[in-house]
Amino acid sequence: MAVRACGLIIFRRRLIPKVDNNAIEFLLLQASDGIHHWTPPKGHAEPGENDLETALRETQEEAGLEAGQLTIIEGFRRELNYVAREKPKTVIYWLAEVKDYDVEIRLSHEHQAYRWLGLDEACQLAQFKEMKAALQEGHQFLRSTEA
Repeated sequence: MAVRACGLIIFRRRLIPKVDNNAIEFLLLQASDGIHHWTPPKGHAEPGENDLETALRETQEEAGLEAGQLTIIEGFRRELNYVAREKPKTVIYWLAEVKDYDVEIRLSHEHQAYRWLGLDEACQLAQFKEMKAALQEGHQFLRSTEA
């Protein structure tokens, strides 16, 4: 059976014209172990949690962001399936916008750095094709739903 994890693709928008692709910045965290890969906050479910509850708890634990500081974007949910440490893994991601552009990020011991990045930079750091695709799809979804 696949290992299951859930997380949030967190973003913020700069208050500049919407034609600028870099107006949307994604939060990526750099792992403290292994290959020091960069991903959005994510983690494994605890007993009794649903997927979104897991994503919100992991975001609070890993980045110090509480549910009240975020707006979950309706209509976007992506499931990534890949192999990690020789085991199949499924990760469910939702999009979430920080309510405060200058929100403080407080990393747990699981991560050693964080960065806010435009789409191209985020995709370069993300390394894994499934993660790059999720970032691109999230960005496209946000661009298509802007008022």
